[in-house]
Amino acid sequence: MKISILGCGWLGMELGKRLRKENHEVRGSVTSMEKFAEVRAAGIVPYSIKLFEKGIQGDIRSFLSGTDLLIVDVPPGLRKNPDINFVKKIKNLIPYIEKSHLQKVIFTSSTSVYKDTEDFTTYDENSNTDNSKNVSVQLRNVELLFLNNENFNASIIRFGGLIGEKRHPVNHLSGKTGVKNPEAPINLVHQEDCIQAIFTLMKKDKDNSVWNLVYPDHPAKKEYYSKIATDRGLEVPQFDISESSKGKKISSEKLRKELDFKFSKAIW
Repeated sequence: MKISILGCGWLGMELGKRLRKENHEVRGSVTSMEKFAEVRAAGIVPYSIKLFEKGIQGDIRSFLSGTDLLIVDVPPGLRKNPDINFVKKIKNLIPYIEKSHLQKVIFTSSTSVYKDTEDFTTYDENSNTDNSKNVSVQLRNVELLFLNNENFNASIIRFGGLIGEKRHPVNHLSGKTGVKNPEAPINLVHQEDCIQAIFTLMKKDKDNSVWNLVYPDHPAKKEYYSKIATDRGLEVPQFDISESSKGKKISSEKLRKELDFKFSKAIW
């Protein structure tokens, strides 16, 4: 299969390596020339492509030409810059996808589309998304751009917080004080399971639906990060217990039941 990965970052790069091991032809986009050599060394054909609100920089036509599957793994960047119009960036991409006549798109979204509540609501793919936050609204609107397009088939996979080799939120939280929402449930997923979920969805020809991916263990934030920090010899974060915690639990039962997906990496 000929596969294009728009966004060879932490997840996309490792995904591309796995796809090459399965003898797929892989193209991968980066936003800096420094990563070109790394992508090429992995057997992935590198492209420099950047999405902007006013258009696309790079040879997007060649990147998509002859592609069977497009995997869109582009971070919205809305937390760092809430003024970004991520929807407009993806809208610029859609006509190129249509003209390429590719059959399937997998878009990596986020469980941040769901609202945090004091009763720690459990969400599945049929639950309403959060209409009160810019990040949630924009992500949902981008999902709909893919799902409502009749020119190709789309799978939306909503990842929880990503962990993996050399990447874990505890490294950021270690030693911090006043960390909020100590009783909120954890919603994490390992890079390995993200990759396997994408491989699973690649095989689903007709989909046009949403899938959650979060490890089915939801310890409280304080309990989890205190233990992980201790186990790794890091300074334990200090939590703010003066206010009620807000959070949520994400269910991945749909993926497990309908596609017989099995998690391979625990979050502990």
